[in-house]
Amino acid sequence: MTPATIFIAFLAYTALLFYITWLTARKANSDSFFIGNKASPWYVVAYGMIGASLSGVTFMSVPGWVGATGFTYFMVLVGYLFGYTVIATVLMPMYYRLNLTSIYSYLEQRFGFWSYKTGAFFFILSRTIGASFRMFLVVNVLQIFVFDAWNVPFGLTVSIFITLIILYTFKGGIKTIIWTDTLQTTFMLIAVGISIYLISKDLHFTFGGLISNVVNSDYSRMMDYDWHSKRFFVKQILSGMFISIAMTGLDQEMMQKNLSCRNIREAQKNMFSFSTVLIFVNLMFLFLGAVLYLYASKHSLTLPERSDDLFPLVAIRYLGPVAGLVFIIGLISAAYPSADGALTSLTTSFSIDFLGLNKRKDMDENKKQRIRYFVHISFALLLLLVIIIFRAINDRAVIEKLFTVAGYTYGPLLGLFAFGLFTRFAVKDRFVPFVAISSPIICYFLSEYSAVLLNGYSMGFELLLINGAITFLGLWIFRKGK
Repeated sequence: MTPATIFIAFLAYTALLFYITWLTARKANSDSFFIGNKASPWYVVAYGMIGASLSGVTFMSVPGWVGATGFTYFMVLVGYLFGYTVIATVLMPMYYRLNLTSIYSYLEQRFGFWSYKTGAFFFILSRTIGASFRMFLVVNVLQIFVFDAWNVPFGLTVSIFITLIILYTFKGGIKTIIWTDTLQTTFMLIAVGISIYLISKDLHFTFGGLISNVVNSDYSRMMDYDWHSKRFFVKQILSGMFISIAMTGLDQEMMQKNLSCRNIREAQKNMFSFSTVLIFVNLMFLFLGAVLYLYASKHSLTLPERSDDLFPLVAIRYLGPVAGLVFIIGLISAAYPSADGALTSLTTSFSIDFLGLNKRKDMDENKKQRIRYFVHISFALLLLLVIIIFRAINDRAVIEKLFTVAGYTYGPLLGLFAFGLFTRFAVKDRFVPFVAISSPIICYFLSEYSAVLLNGYSMGFELLLINGAITFLGLWIFRKGK
């Protein structure tokens, strides 16, 4: 594949996004940007959220995991179903009942000023680092396969990508994203399907034969019964449940799309439909991973040092230009939802949680809109800066550790919301930031030294649950009257 071919595909895809933006952003206002005028069709939200849940990291990482872990990730997906049920039946009814735009404003009503700001800050911190990391992976692929050939600096490549995202989310916000996510989900699923087809054709398997080979291979193992292991199936299910609660139900980006539905019934339909389809979509990625390893085994390929690199290696270097083009489009389709949703939710959280634009009766719509534009551009520049810093670090292991640490910030949110929902106590509000900061630090050291401290027991995804429990305990210590 030539760099020009990849670049033309990128431009064509982007042009299609801008056409959808033009259709959806006309007559948009602040309500359109923040909550889509509460008029989003639930089935469109559900379908688009699949793409938003699967980032460029997922697109490359989940197939790569299969080589070492088989289909054990499927147990996490089973846990997701329980978590999404909690979101649909406990959290979302509360958000709708309180008529929230930012979900963290619940913390102000329940605990007070410092709890509210702490929750919003942790979301902004986590989303900034997480979204930057996801964008860095995709932009880095474009840089290597396109822009390096034309001697374009990495900073300029990132700037182009960020500018495109600003332009198509600038006015319509969540109203636009609801519809662009559907396009991106479609292209991502098509990319996975075509990739599986091309590999099966190369291996001379019918689709039934391909399924049979995957099922009979070691890659199809779904359960790990060793309780010491990070992938012990009970830990996987519990972890999946709390990951989905924290990273969907307590995440402004994901909940903002649900809150754009017409009412709670439609939002719940969206959540149950989305969660069911997401299981099958992730199973497709696992199946693709097994197929990639079967292909590598048949052709005696040297596996890349990093499992994430297997999919791009096979698609771009071995399967021909069609497969390479499909991979690039699928990767871009996975990247855009991570970037546009993050930028819109960061703008929403800061505008509502820190600037209080929804409460400013002294401002007219035009002034609020100017402030929102300024916040939107400022966060875009912040994402640009963080991505360039990641490139300067130039150590994937260090960057992934930063990404993991950012994920710890969902633990305090889990503890805060759980304490608010399941106890009747108030808290000493000024101590909440201290509790929320201490919990991820404790969890980081538990993660690093769990095997030594706990007689060989390795902590995996369940750290999120422990993180939330530590926050809950801290709030209990600093509780006050009911």
